[in-house]
Amino acid sequence: VQLQASGGGLVQAGGSLRLSCAASGRSFSSVVMGWFRQAPGKERDFVAAITRSGGGTYYAVSVKGRFTISRDNAKNTMYLQMNSLKPEDAAVYYCAAGRTGYITINEYEYDSWGQGTQVTVSS
Repeated sequence: VQLQASGGGLVQAGGSLRLSCAASGRSFSSVVMGWFRQAPGKERDFVAAITRSGGGTYYAVSVKGRFTISRDNAKNTMYLQMNSLKPEDAAVYYCAAGRTGYITINEYEYDSWGQGTQVTVSS
């Protein structure tokens, strides 16, 4: 599956952004999807993941309660609604498609990646 992430930008602390990830190729509804992020000088970290149907989700502790992952299989698109943004949320955000049928935080279990979209949060 080919992935295209979008929606990043500059936002003040406390603000909101919604990221989108458009998919093409392999059947979108057959893959677990996830969001990861990478800040400068740091490793890429897991943010959130969603099951194939969208009925199950999992979040990193740092974003739980502030971010919401969702998907629309009819539109082949996944979303990440980010509220109450903090300066430490600033990073390049990547969407990814899983190689297995279960949710995982392990980036090596994802085999297709979008190009990333930059999120900048000003304090």
